[in-house]
Amino acid sequence: MEYRGILLGMGNPLLDMSAVVEEKFLKKYDIKLNNIMLCEIKQLAMSHSKFYQRCPATSYIGCIGKDKLGEEMKKNAKLAGIDAHYYEDEATPTGTCAVIYFGGERSLIANLAAANCFKAEHLKHPEIWARVEKAKYFYVAGFFLIVSLESIKVLTRNAAENNKIFTMDLSAPFICEFFKDEQDQIMPYIDYVFGNEVEARTFSKVHGWKTDDVEEIATKISQLPKASGVRKRIIVIIQGPVLPVVVAEDGKIKLFPVVPLPKEKIVDTNGVDALVFIILLCLMPADAFVGGFLSQLVLEKPIEECLRAGCYAAIVMLQRPGCSCPPQPHFS
Repeated sequence: MEYRGILLGMGNPLLDMSAVVEEKFLKKYDIKLNNIMLCEIKQLAMSHSKFYQRCPATSYIGCIGKDKLGEEMKKNAKLAGIDAHYYEDEATPTGTCAVIYFGGERSLIANLAAANCFKAEHLKHPEIWARVEKAKYFYVAGFFLIVSLESIKVLTRNAAENNKIFTMDLSAPFICEFFKDEQDQIMPYIDYVFGNEVEARTFSKVHGWKTDDVEEIATKISQLPKASGVRKRIIVIIQGPVLPVVVAEDGKIKLFPVVPLPKEKIVDTNGVDALVFIILLCLMPADAFVGGFLSQLVLEKPIEECLRAGCYAAIVMLQRPGCSCPPQPHFS
């Protein structure tokens, strides 16, 4: 099978800067730990940059500014081997993200900037549409619902019409809460939904399901209407370093145990919230677990192997600073 370009990611290309801060810094900029938020004026001065590692199997599209940070983004993407084709906005700077650490916890503050300027019409550019046509798997971060719902719909239609696989994550509780209508419009087309237990419970709450039971919620999401009858929707919910991964398919639940990582080996939790395709299929942002999962999904491996790779990816990223990958994976 030809793997070059088999996976296409669409999202918000943001460059990050990670910093360990003091408590007074958190208070000054009104930052809450263990949180993901969009940048407001008071936090704007902090935002900076994040690099993404990927390989030729993965193509990536998004919007950056025509500036120094945008050039840095393109340079590092090329060095990592990713087939990134950015739409460049001449009037808006490249998006950035501040990663703030305090007391072993962290918060992400995103300034979307140019990333927020991507439009569905950009997909019509021959270079971009060629990548859409070539891909057999799509991954779109839920955060992109903020940017261009119509662009996501273009990909879902292409997937449905050509028997491709469309995957998406819940991304964050605020996406489930404040972009519920947009999320509901895309849900019928999603073949694989990824999330964590907090996002799942928020999804349940905004849909009036009146349950916090993750297994029940996963089952309900899997049974929501689906546009295509070719395949059942599969829901994958991670529950932290101890509880098993919940997988719901066709109204049935499977639990997959995780191997706990000793606390003293944890270096950084930010990488685990970055989508890192550990078999060098990387796209950010989202979850390292999802990256490992997709690296095996595109190889048509069984779900047990996809989950094993996802857990491996998450454990590796927990032991590395920032969003960095080892030179070579040791997954077999």
